[in-house]
Amino acid sequence: MYKLHCPVVAMMTITLTDLLVSLCGSHQHPSGRYTCNISLEKRFADCKGLHLTQMPIGLHSSLEELDLSSNALQGIREGDLSNLTKLRVLRLQYNNISVIEDQAFQYNTLLEDLNIFNNSLRSIPAKALEPLSKLRILDMSNNFYTEATLPDIFSTFTQLKILSMGGPLIPSLKKDDFWTLQNITLEKFAIKSASSLLRYELGCLKFIRTTRMWFDVALDQRPDALPLMLQDLANKSFTELRFRNLFEFTYYTGKEDLLQGLKHIRMRQLVFYRGKFNENLLRMALVNLQNSSVKSLGLLFIDFARSPTFVDSGSDSSVTNLVLDELFLWDISNPDILRFDWRFTWFSKVRRLSIKNVNFNFVPCDAWNEMKAVEELDVSNNRLQDEYIYNKRCDYKKTLPVLSTFNVSKNQLTKLRDVVALVGEFKNMRVIDLSYNQLGSSEITNLENNKCNWKQNFTKVILHHNNFISSDLSCLPINVEYLDLSYCNLDHLDMDYFERVSNLKELLLSDNKIKFIPSGWSNPTLQSLTLDGNSFGLISMGSFKDMPNLSNLKAGNNPYHCTCDLHTFFQETAVKGKVNITDWPENYRCYHPESFLNLMVAKFSPGSVACDIRLVVIISVATTATVVLAIMLLCYVFNVPWYMRATYQILRAKYRAYQEGSGLSQEFDYHAFISYSHSDAEWVRDQLLTYLESSNPPYRICIHERDFMPGKWIIDNIIENIENSRKVIFVLSRHFVNSEWCNYELYFAQQRAIGKTFSDVILVVKEPIDPESLPNKYCKLKKMLNTKTYLEWPKETKQQAFFWAQLKSVLGKPTFTRDQAASTRNRNSAAAVSTIELPLEDELVSQSLPSEHSSTATMEGSVLSN
Repeated sequence: MYKLHCPVVAMMTITLTDLLVSLCGSHQHPSGRYTCNISLEKRFADCKGLHLTQMPIGLHSSLEELDLSSNALQGIREGDLSNLTKLRVLRLQYNNISVIEDQAFQYNTLLEDLNIFNNSLRSIPAKALEPLSKLRILDMSNNFYTEATLPDIFSTFTQLKILSMGGPLIPSLKKDDFWTLQNITLEKFAIKSASSLLRYELGCLKFIRTTRMWFDVALDQRPDALPLMLQDLANKSFTELRFRNLFEFTYYTGKEDLLQGLKHIRMRQLVFYRGKFNENLLRMALVNLQNSSVKSLGLLFIDFARSPTFVDSGSDSSVTNLVLDELFLWDISNPDILRFDWRFTWFSKVRRLSIKNVNFNFVPCDAWNEMKAVEELDVSNNRLQDEYIYNKRCDYKKTLPVLSTFNVSKNQLTKLRDVVALVGEFKNMRVIDLSYNQLGSSEITNLENNKCNWKQNFTKVILHHNNFISSDLSCLPINVEYLDLSYCNLDHLDMDYFERVSNLKELLLSDNKIKFIPSGWSNPTLQSLTLDGNSFGLISMGSFKDMPNLSNLKAGNNPYHCTCDLHTFFQETAVKGKVNITDWPENYRCYHPESFLNLMVAKFSPGSVACDIRLVVIISVATTATVVLAIMLLCYVFNVPWYMRATYQILRAKYRAYQEGSGLSQEFDYHAFISYSHSDAEWVRDQLLTYLESSNPPYRICIHERDFMPGKWIIDNIIENIENSRKVIFVLSRHFVNSEWCNYELYFAQQRAIGKTFSDVILVVKEPIDPESLPNKYCKLKKMLNTKTYLEWPKETKQQAFFWAQLKSVLGKPTFTRDQAASTRNRNSAAAVSTIELPLEDELVSQSLPSEHSSTATMEGSVLSN
């Protein structure tokens, strides 16, 4: 295939920043500013486009390549390059060099590539070139030479392969201009002359031996020179023969066949680049090429015009046997060039036809019928529209019988249905390119039953840069092997279509708007998948588990949510190499959560504990079990079950009192309720009770042996009498601590639910008690003993008077708070006392709390069993 031979810029324009200076080094101009960029190994210096007016000094002697192009150099002086003895490549094009001194290159004998194109030299610097015996490439064209004669020194350049010479001031090409090249075999020879060559001597080109011959020679004033030039090239062999600006300003209107010499030249490719062509000149070329060996013809950037004198006689075209492997018609100003002699017969024996940027907008019916031999048809970058490329009045049967590849990209197609109908008649077609069109949902949704009948088994379908929606995919072929849907604005994938595609091996979905990858995407034949530049953030092992042959994946530049699933996926694919992720890791960055924004996914490591679900379950179970065991242990240590049972009894008693209609009263029946152990009962009756009730006025005291109501539950009696007493006196001793019922009374007294606070509790220590020795269930009592002032019963009789004074002070002055108090209860007589027998400790443990029948009142004696 023909390729344009354009200069390749090896490096980008330099940027004079400290960063480049630090990375690559630099050469400093005498003015103090940085100029050339020097490679790290100091073999290449880029001084291009720095507006230098003189050669930079101090360049390192190890340089092998120096680019000084696009500056303002005016000359190359002796000594400018004296230290660059290893120099192999020197680029001096696009300067203003008018002189190269004779000894300028005497120290550069290793020079192989010299470019002095487009300068101001008035003569070939033969003396300066003399030391350069190793030259392989020399471009010295487009200077101000007035003659093209090569000096004798060129005969010594035996290694020379590419030579470009000449300039816009050369008026003539003489017979002996190139004789010094007669023993040198070149790969490319290019000659440029004045805009209008004035004279050409026969034999000028006979000494040239090259495989590629380029002419930049305008023949506007001397068109008769062209037959002479072709005569000099007769019987020579070329891989490429190229004419640039053959007629630069005028169309050729003469009758002489200028191109008849083409039939005598052995060449593979012929190119006419730029210049003015009319139908008459084109006919001359094509008629003669029918009898030549040329296999590739290119008409590029030419200005075409129809011949005003041509009249269609209705006879056959003059070009019917043009056998070509390749025909390129690129960037031509007039689409009329396609209908040569008003017919398309010159396409009939072309295998690969490329018509680019010719601006034609329709294909006549007879054009399809003439392209019988076309295997590859490229009509990209034109203005083709649906109704003009597919004309329902045309008969497409048996047209393009061998066409395999069809490129219709960069046109104005909107209806995929019309394209399908057109190519359905091309029986051998396997590849179609419809990219850069306007195909989309506007016509797909109007298709009857949404059917598109692809009659062939396409292997490659290119549809990027269109405007599809997911449902449009149902109109695509299902036997395709390569499918490109990049840049099509797809927001999700139609799994119904992809499940029907049976042979798909490579799928491109780059730069769409796909928001998620469907789970369970099954495609057993898919080998390569491209998903970069979309909108999905989640990807996991389950996304591609049903693609067993997937070997290449490209999914960068997506807003990834950095999660355990994502981490696991890339560990299993990119790190372990199960799938080759082609753009890993540079294009993979976290988008969410915010704390990881722009973090490379390769550096995201959440840890095995966070991502191993089995380990998380084990840790959770172990932690829960530990917490439960700790709670159970605390409950055991602090006797929580006991407190729960006690609270339950309080609530139960209050509920029964509510049911029986006995509401709470703000008045008190007793000045104090005394809580004591059975073992301390004698001291309570003889000492404490006797003193308080014999006071003047007397205190009304409640004790369980005398004042509990027969027939009531013991718990109810305890709660009711504590509630009906202003103060609660606890007689503390070792026996008290061991009494379960005393513990109940202490607990009930502490509860705010029955209206008591610690200020209503009076502690009387009958015998010394170490607070630290108390069981854990007496934590409240421990706190009171450590924080509350208590009364201690003195053993010495003299100190007891002070004890009673303190107790009466705490109790306050006795007053009757109820009118009925004296009449309802008269317990001054000790002869008849109401007694209640409480359950023993071992019974309490077995029964948890006393039942109703265990609190039956008896009249035998007062006993509190604990």
